[in-house]
Amino acid sequence: MTTDTTGTAEATGGAAAVGRAPARRRVARLVTDGLEPKNWIVPLTLAVGWRADGAAGAGWGLYATVFAAVLPVLFIRFGVRRGRWADRHVGVRRQRLAVLVFVVCSVAAGTLSMALLGAPPEMVALVAAMAATLVVLMAITVAWKVSVHAAVSCGSVVILAFAYGPWALACAPLTAMVGWSRVALRDHTPAQVVAGAALGAAVAGAVFALAR
Repeated sequence: MTTDTTGTAEATGGAAAVGRAPARRRVARLVTDGLEPKNWIVPLTLAVGWRADGAAGAGWGLYATVFAAVLPVLFIRFGVRRGRWADRHVGVRRQRLAVLVFVVCSVAAGTLSMALLGAPPEMVALVAAMAATLVVLMAITVAWKVSVHAAVSCGSVVILAFAYGPWALACAPLTAMVGWSRVALRDHTPAQVVAGAALGAAVAGAVFALAR
């Protein structure tokens, strides 16, 4: 008499796969939340500000975060509480477009006010780079849900490399983790992540390099 272990092995393998899936999503959620755009923008503005003018430059960095991070986050939270947005990452494309309009206006206001108030050129260039990237993202979002997470993370790394040197590119693996998490959560396709990363690096990097 023989025992057929095939069915048992398949069942065990299937159970293991099911167990791995929730764990994978939990890790992806932690990465997406931990490396969301505002968590790149705040240290980026402080780092570039410090590089530009020490403590005074860091003060300008804090000022920039009000327009680039604080006001957008408050706007999104208000929308979530009122039921206007599905979640803090605004996964629905039409809802995301409305949020991007507000964020573009906020960052543009920050750019203009910093220029008028005499902020260091590097800081004005930084916020202008953010505004330019957001305008391109908004234009694409009309037809396609390109990844904002990927754009912000890659743009941040490129700007840091311009400000501090090539060693800043050591942060690049973090951008890969961001892209993986967005795909793993099925919030974006691989193409949307790659497009967002390329767009963020190209637009933010070019504007920052030319305007500073």
